[in-house]
Amino acid sequence: MDRMKGKVAIVTGATGGIGGAIARALAAEGARVVLTDVDEATCRALALEIGGEAQVQDVTDEARWAELVADVERRHGALHVLVNCAGTEGRVDAGTPENTTLDEWRRVHAVNLDGTFLGCRTALPAMRRAGGGSIVNLASIVTCFATPNAAAYGSSKAGVAHLTMSVAMHGAQNGARVRCNSVHPGMIRTRMLMNIVELGARRLGIPLEEAERRQKARVPMAEFGEPADIALAVLYLASDESRYVTGTGLHVDGGWNIQ
Repeated sequence: MDRMKGKVAIVTGATGGIGGAIARALAAEGARVVLTDVDEATCRALALEIGGEAQVQDVTDEARWAELVADVERRHGALHVLVNCAGTEGRVDAGTPENTTLDEWRRVHAVNLDGTFLGCRTALPAMRRAGGGSIVNLASIVTCFATPNAAAYGSSKAGVAHLTMSVAMHGAQNGARVRCNSVHPGMIRTRMLMNIVELGARRLGIPLEEAERRQKARVPMAEFGEPADIALAVLYLASDESRYVTGTGLHVDGGWNIQ
């Protein structure tokens, strides 16, 4: 129960299924967790549940990042962990390279990639002042293959994976002792996945249960993962147990990437 004892952590996108599971896991292991989201009411309710604190944040707002990290340092003395979980999928049914508008492309990249970059950039000096830290970025298993119907989402998550390596190299070489790793979820039972399953069922004219069975059949382990599976991966990378791990991408996908 004390793998994160003494650590101060920020988790963005905390009201989502994965973000909420991550916040719960870190808090359960002793971290002081600052949950952020644009959904203030849900964020505050979850913070109350786990004994954390809630902050309203749009991750694309550069000034808000500076305010948030400064506030956390002032009140808690340090920042040790940042989990960049805030994200948006955009169109996952017909978001092809031809159909995606420039506004949609920019919106998805602003949240998924710009928001992650701003978080990393703002956290780095704070973690240096703390003597080191761990940044965990949520990428996606789609970084392993093409996403012709969700071009903006795939591109943004590929950018997160590459940014992670760059931040890791920077954090290792400049004496900051800031580690940075990415977690790549596969088919995790979240709102996003169930939306995809429902879209597939409607498009093919088949029952929802059959659409779900077909999606599971694409995964070697033949089942969906749960948000807790991602939370446990993040917990490992955030904790000192992974002190010698940086620049890696951890696939939590039931083996989907090796097909």
